[in-house]
Amino acid sequence: MSRPLVISDCDEVILHMVAHFKDWLEESQGVDFNLDHGNFAKALKWRKSGDYLQADEVWRMLGGFFDTEMDRQLPIAGAVESINALAEHADVVILTNLVDQRRDRRAEQLAAHGIHAEVYTNQGPKGPALAKIIAEHAPSSAFFIDDLAQHHASVAETVPHVTRLHMCGEPMIAGAIECAHKAGHADARIDLWSDALPWLMDRLEEERV
Repeated sequence: MSRPLVISDCDEVILHMVAHFKDWLEESQGVDFNLDHGNFAKALKWRKSGDYLQADEVWRMLGGFFDTEMDRQLPIAGAVESINALAEHADVVILTNLVDQRRDRRAEQLAAHGIHAEVYTNQGPKGPALAKIIAEHAPSSAFFIDDLAQHHASVAETVPHVTRLHMCGEPMIAGAIECAHKAGHADARIDLWSDALPWLMDRLEEERV
């Protein structure tokens, strides 16, 4: 008999990323990071000139961070315990928007924190990738957890039967990002694992009844 499937993002759901990215930029790259206005395109400034980084420069910085600084990333409170608790009742996979050559490094990174799960990489909207994962696993039901509203919209459009939880575990940006629940693309918005785990467990229990 097939089991439920939980498909979770990594950055800002399981591991902090933006806070560590900010520290690295400001410590060693001569870049100041300020996301108070909620616009990532205007979050990075060269300290010396005060100019905003161009899009290609932002992508270069992100690539540099993931190439050399992933060991900085620490788990979000309750994430490891919650993911492993979910794994007792469902299959759990990770769907992360990193380039494919970083897949093994992400899997190693998560394993070092105690999460042993299959990792899928993706670029762009996550709906099509999620549809392929669901087709591969043929679960009895599926749950999607991600911090970005656009991915919930993509999943809602592509595989609308999936239960969608919008979670951003990074307080630095949680208040600045669009809420997928308010937009009608997620079934709930919960930013703390202490609240999210019971919500997910209740829905897994409903399926077993």
